[in-house]
Amino acid sequence: MKFLHTADWHIGKKLHGFDLHEEQDDAYQQILQIALANKVDAVVVAGDLYDRSLPSEDSVKQLNHMLIDLNLTNHFPVLAISGNHDSATRLHVGSEWYAQTNYFLNTELADAFEPVELGNTQFFLLPYFEPWQARNVFEDDSIKTVEQAMTLVVNRQQKAFKAGMKHVLIAHFFAAGSSQTDSETKVVVGGLNAVPLDLLGAFDYVALGHLHNHRALTDDKIKYSGSPVKFSLSEADEQKGVWIVDTDAGTTTYVPIKPLRDVVNLTGSFEELTDPETYDKLDRDAYYGVTLTDKAIIPDVMNRLRQVYPRIVSLDRQNGRDELPTVQTVDPTLAPMALFGKFFEHVNDDEMSEQQQKWAEQGLQEAEHED
Repeated sequence: MKFLHTADWHIGKKLHGFDLHEEQDDAYQQILQIALANKVDAVVVAGDLYDRSLPSEDSVKQLNHMLIDLNLTNHFPVLAISGNHDSATRLHVGSEWYAQTNYFLNTELADAFEPVELGNTQFFLLPYFEPWQARNVFEDDSIKTVEQAMTLVVNRQQKAFKAGMKHVLIAHFFAAGSSQTDSETKVVVGGLNAVPLDLLGAFDYVALGHLHNHRALTDDKIKYSGSPVKFSLSEADEQKGVWIVDTDAGTTTYVPIKPLRDVVNLTGSFEELTDPETYDKLDRDAYYGVTLTDKAIIPDVMNRLRQVYPRIVSLDRQNGRDELPTVQTVDPTLAPMALFGKFFEHVNDDEMSEQQQKWAEQGLQEAEHED
């Protein structure tokens, strides 16, 4: 069995207000071409198909188009589960007849114990769940954490294992030892962060969703696919892609996806970043998180930067200090303007400009007038 492992599509996701519809369509087309080129037997989507439990009408149309194209047009069996961003109830609608076209979608914990059999492989589809759902399924009020629930889940799934077949778990949770990025919801309800890897050792492969970095785990057979699109500045340096898994050969191959528009962290002075010698070497259509090294106030700075980088998603200032300034003793009898000038120089390691002196003098005069 050879299959493609992807997850965390988050259809409808925005990046600081920017619509990612085109980026997600482009990533899907690359996923499709990777599936075709590798002649996979199935495509696995390990949760978070949508970004919100109440997706917009456009998001529903976009995801439906992808799944119809993948499953009905290109005839790939699809195995999918709901994630913590999905509404399990809404996503479940229509799943009763999906299996007729080899689209297997599971949103209920109770259905995670009957495997889908394709070729020589049993796939167990375990959607995102919380401890209260496990208490209902197992009729055990002592279940308080996902780790406790997972012990019971895996034990019951193993009872359905068939000898001579490969066994794959598709799941959506935070596994012990993995790391998060800013675009992932920090879900810790019921001890979600406590699923030890040794609980999953019975499976030949575990296809995980929830974390957006495919390097979040380094285990040989327990892997996150990561998201196919960069959803935050913390993911700027990550390579996006999908896993091609061959259970017969016991191999996993990561295939990169090239972003339609990249996400980039950019640091420099305002003068440098607005110099054609700098920006002509950059992809100005990318999404930029800009950190300015300037200490001086720059009027209308965001709008001026947007003229060069139209997709700025954040603007920060670099402190320029590794530690707080040391305490300095000054003559308290100095005139207010002289005291302020020394304070400014102490904090900024620079003297006030002529314009800044005028602003300071004006402010002091207004304060004295009010007194």
